[in-house]
Amino acid sequence: MKRLFLSLFVLAITIPALAQSEAKYRKIDSLMNHFSRNNKFMGVLSIREKGRPVFEKAYGFADVEAKVKATPDTKYKIGSVTKMFTSAMIFQLVDEKKLKLDMKLSDFFPRVKNAEKIKISDLLGHTSGVFNITDDANFDDIKGKLQSRKQILDRIESYNPVFEPGVKAEYSNTNYLLLGYIIQDITNKTYKEAVFERIVKRAGLKNTYYFSKINPKKKEAYSYKFADGKWVKQEEYHESSAGGAGGLQSTAPDLTLFARALFDGTLISKESLAEMTKMEMGFGRGLFAFPFGERKFLGHNGDIEGFATILGYYPKEDVAISLTLNGVNTELDDMMIGILSCYYKLPYRFPNFATTTVDDSILQSYEGLYSAPSLPYKVKIVARDGKLVAIAMEPGQGMFELNPLSETEFNYDPANLHMIFSPKGFTLKQGGQVTEFKKDSP
Repeated sequence: MKRLFLSLFVLAITIPALAQSEAKYRKIDSLMNHFSRNNKFMGVLSIREKGRPVFEKAYGFADVEAKVKATPDTKYKIGSVTKMFTSAMIFQLVDEKKLKLDMKLSDFFPRVKNAEKIKISDLLGHTSGVFNITDDANFDDIKGKLQSRKQILDRIESYNPVFEPGVKAEYSNTNYLLLGYIIQDITNKTYKEAVFERIVKRAGLKNTYYFSKINPKKKEAYSYKFADGKWVKQEEYHESSAGGAGGLQSTAPDLTLFARALFDGTLISKESLAEMTKMEMGFGRGLFAFPFGERKFLGHNGDIEGFATILGYYPKEDVAISLTLNGVNTELDDMMIGILSCYYKLPYRFPNFATTTVDDSILQSYEGLYSAPSLPYKVKIVARDGKLVAIAMEPGQGMFELNPLSETEFNYDPANLHMIFSPKGFTLKQGGQVTEFKKDSP
């Protein structure tokens, strides 16, 4: 249930006017097949324009062992994308005058530390300072077991604050567990019942509901991790540990339909939508902004078990896009950069998945801070989990994982970028330009 970002590194993109063409969808399909053939993912992509589905296709298996292929109707656990549903229900209660954003958490759970200072808006925008339950050292021991609401609340109430409410923003799943409980208390319904009546029915969703033990007979996918050349099934969470923070499963087409219903006024008022999408300290209220060139999609990412999901909506063009995955063996950002580049007809070269293995000692020798006289920022190189990661040390830039082509040469295909390392620095080749970086420090 962690937070992910879509980011572009060292790329200045001007997006041309979009002309409708089936060619771009064929290219997207070719790209997805390219990723799939190389065992980079399994899942479904859905794109909806002005309420109309224009692309829906599944890749890989819902059940690897039984060789059951995925379809657009396959259901995937969506992790933290659930937070968009929870936030929408909170704003429905605000619209109904049953809740106010400035109400205090102490009105509901006075035993949570700092509850008298924490507002509902703080929970929505991750400015509460409440400790993130999934960072609990014991969370792995409880995530697969039935937990009563009291057990989870007792755990939350035992945590000390991470910071004072409102002074900063820091992602915490605990915020949305608490919001889910508040929805239950105000509506006198379970979270499962509330989300069905308030979101699923109103938005016309057909395959979205609170998850339980995976049942392949209901077209529910298992999740996997790619290891030792094969997809390995992952252990399941118990739904009680996910709640309003990550307890839903859905399909990619349902998610794009939900996104449009959220933004077209079907679910919440225009005033509540404005509050929900207001960005403060990098966070909206139940969603984030995902930049792609000059566009900013609004939505959320999610991951739980081996599942990964991304849902984004661009209001100006009325475009919704969703990826629901039950196996990921690549950077999700890279996939989305490729998909959106194809969709907007931008120059894009399919990733070269040729790779080699480089000894950890060599990777670690490249760690350090690098600079170039012609660039205003530095680049940090980090060896992480047997891989090399590049981080642009400038606000708004991202990080990306380098693919080793040899012991000295690495690439990042989505940006058509090559880096050739030496003991004194590296040479960056991108877009026909060559930049020499000097190693400043180890």
